Amino acid sequence: MSERQEPLTAQLFDDTHASTLDPFAIFQEWLETARQSEINDPNAMALASVDQSGMPDIRMVLLNGLDSRGFVFFTNFESAKGKQLQARPKAALLFHWKSIRRQVRVRGAVEIVSGAEADAYFATRPVVSRLGAHASDQSRPLDTRETLLARVEALRERFEGEEVPRPNHWSGFRVWPEQIEFWKDGEFRLHDRVVFNRASKSEGWTNTRLYP
Repeated sequence: MSERQEPLTAQLFDDTHASTLDPFAIFQEWLETARQSEINDPNAMALASVDQSGMPDIRMVLLNGLDSRGFVFFTNFESAKGKQLQARPKAALLFHWKSIRRQVRVRGAVEIVSGAEADAYFATRPVVSRLGAHASDQSRPLDTRETLLARVEALRERFEGEEVPRPNHWSGFRVWPEQIEFWKDGEFRLHDRVVFNRASKSEGWTNTRLYP
C-alpha cells in the first residue's frame, strides 16, 4: 500500500451525519489542507466550457473567490473562455490536489460578478498584471512576444503615477454549483466518492455516496 493512500476503512464522513453537511465548508477545509502541501497554486482549477459548435474546451485558471454563492474567477471577457461562457453560461470545474490525493468536481450555471467585485479584485493585482489585462488580446493571434511586451511598456508610460483602471473587457464569473463531488483516494482503487446536489439556490443540499 502506498504511504499516502487511505486505508479501506477511511471515508469522507460518517454517514449518520450526512444530512447536516455543508459542501462549501468541506471544500474550504480541503483547500486549506492542500495549501500546506501543494508546491504551486493550490487554488488552480480546470475550467470546462463549450464553444458555439458544442465542442468542449478546457484550461487551467485560478480560483479567486469562494462563498455560499459559488466559485469565482476573473478573466478577459473577449478571450475564448469569456466568449464561450457568455454565450453558454454553464461550466464545470475540477480541483486536483496530487499531494493529498483528493479531487473536487463542480458543475453549475455561470453568472457575471458585480462591477464592484471585479474592481476590488483587480486593485489587488500586481501593476504589471493590471497592465497586461489592457495589453493582451487574449486568445487571438500574436505575431511576436516582443509586440506584447512593447504594449505593456507603452501602457506603463501612459499610466505612470496613476492607478491602472480595470478595462471594460476584464471581469469575473461566478460558477453557482448545482453539483459538487468529493473524491478521496483509497487503497486498491476503492476510492471514496460523495456527490452533493441541489435543484435551486433556495433549496438545501442532498448527498449520495457513489461507487468508485
